[in-house]
Amino acid sequence: MKPQKNKWWQAIKIILGLAVLSFILSIIISMFIEDDFDGLDGNVAVIDITGTILADEDVDFLFEDVTSSDDIIELIKKADRNNEIKAIVFKINSPGGSAVASEEIANEIKKTNKTTVAWIREIGTSGAYWIASASDHVIANRMSITGSIGVIASYLGFSGFISDHNVTYERLVSGNLKDMGSPFKEMTQEERILFQKSLDSIHDYFVEEVAKNRNLKRRDVEKIATGQFFIGAEAKELGLVDELGGREEVITYVEEKIGEEADFTSYETKKGFFESLGKIFNENSFYIGKGIGNSLFAKAKLKESVSIST
Repeated sequence: MKPQKNKWWQAIKIILGLAVLSFILSIIISMFIEDDFDGLDGNVAVIDITGTILADEDVDFLFEDVTSSDDIIELIKKADRNNEIKAIVFKINSPGGSAVASEEIANEIKKTNKTTVAWIREIGTSGAYWIASASDHVIANRMSITGSIGVIASYLGFSGFISDHNVTYERLVSGNLKDMGSPFKEMTQEERILFQKSLDSIHDYFVEEVAKNRNLKRRDVEKIATGQFFIGAEAKELGLVDELGGREEVITYVEEKIGEEADFTSYETKKGFFESLGKIFNENSFYIGKGIGNSLFAKAKLKESVSIST
């Protein structure tokens, strides 16, 4: 038993040593990193919108790109406060995400007094397109994927699996719709109608905002708001995009609007060492503690909540 105890003690000492070293490194790094972007050089702020768009900055998909509306809104405000910044470019490579988060970012874009440009590189669909449409000018690669004006809600159903494996689901609720959408029971017709009604309402908001942002007739947007995506060239013909191109076209447009040479500067949220490390530890600890089966289910439920989105 003594050798085993020594091994555990050595492991503990290594962990403590790494924690102390990390703490010292974080202090040293923080002395040299500027966490306020108001002092950055450049006259054009570039804000990346990448991966799934979520409202809560504390919700993360481990090893997946995620954009938090809280973070993006803060970056927009900082760029807007900086008198040296004349324009904001939103570099988009996202399939969309939460309808709430997408609308929050789009509304913040419309509040700014700066020239705003959406630059869709590879993909800017659903909620990401909602955000792009709020900009003054939308530029997309001719082969990029954009549009997809629609809403989806989905979840995994285990009711058949439970029945086949002689597992029971004890349904205890106060309010007959309290467990609506539970994967452990089959959805009723009433629940299906209510879900669809909510999705139709969100879709209606989406269509209304795109028509308003792009100065299009609502009936024209309704015709293409089937959830179908379009390549950039098609999107331009439909009025969803102003111009085809990439970085050079973005620079040309910005310089024409601000009347001076464009000097790009990247605006991004800097995560502290302990914050990044803590998120990984917390998430791993949570899923290890929950067990493999529960962790997969939790991931599915998390993605389900995101799928009720644009």
